[in-house]
Amino acid sequence: MDAQRIAIDAVVALTDCDREMVAAFIRRFYLAGVKDPKRLTFKGLQAISQG
Repeated sequence: MDAQRIAIDAVVALTDCDREMVAAFIRRFYLAGVKDPKRLTFKGLQAISQG
């Protein structure tokens, strides 16, 4: 859960997007097997930028 929290906090701070929306993206990647906070943050930023 720490990896998810770190990634969510980072993406929200960088993009100023809705926390719940970001949490949904990060949770999906976490459940898919991405456990590293840096990778989760990167994947979350990619998902947000693509719309």
